[in-house]
Amino acid sequence: MSEGSRPRLPWGLRLAPLVADPAPIFPLLEALKDDPSEYVRRSVANSLNDIAKDHPDLVAGLAARWLKGASNPRARLVRHACRSLIKAGHVKTLTALGYAARPKIKLIGFALAMPRVRYGTHAVFAVELLGMGAEPQEIVLDYVIHHRKKNGGTTAKVFKWRTLTLKPKQALKLERRHPIRPITTRVYYPGRHRVEVLINGRACAGADFELVM
Repeated sequence: MSEGSRPRLPWGLRLAPLVADPAPIFPLLEALKDDPSEYVRRSVANSLNDIAKDHPDLVAGLAARWLKGASNPRARLVRHACRSLIKAGHVKTLTALGYAARPKIKLIGFALAMPRVRYGTHAVFAVELLGMGAEPQEIVLDYVIHHRKKNGGTTAKVFKWRTLTLKPKQALKLERRHPIRPITTRVYYPGRHRVEVLINGRACAGADFELVM
């Protein structure tokens, strides 16, 4: 039931009235949020992710309410439902999930291993952070690749990296190897690309690299 009522169902027609006003869906989602089936809970999360694209504050408020006394399965549902809002750095969503919109972190360093990346290999980069808060801080670490398009412009794609807890005065260095290789969903073009690291949805560091085909 929850899958068929998704406003932006990928394998069906967009339900325009529910995109404009998702209120009729919420009683159904409320009834299914603690369903014993992981498939059903996943469908609820996907429906909320659809709704979040048009009504982010509404989903953020629901997330805050559902997380009060939530079981582990419901907490996972909420996090999956808010995945697009987390990537976008939506302040109310980050607050609901316990992430500070502006965490107290010092960027010690950022490095891109090679300024020229050959197609079929990896873009390798590293970031070093220092916790400046008085208490441990929950961090969502993502990164975005600005891919070059055929017309010379760029289009951004956010990739998940990891979530972590940064303790006071803790220094942390992390490295990432992002594959630049043939995939069915993307056509690569030579030229300037850019990688940026996101902390709780906000860019903290970045550098350009040249893609060589």
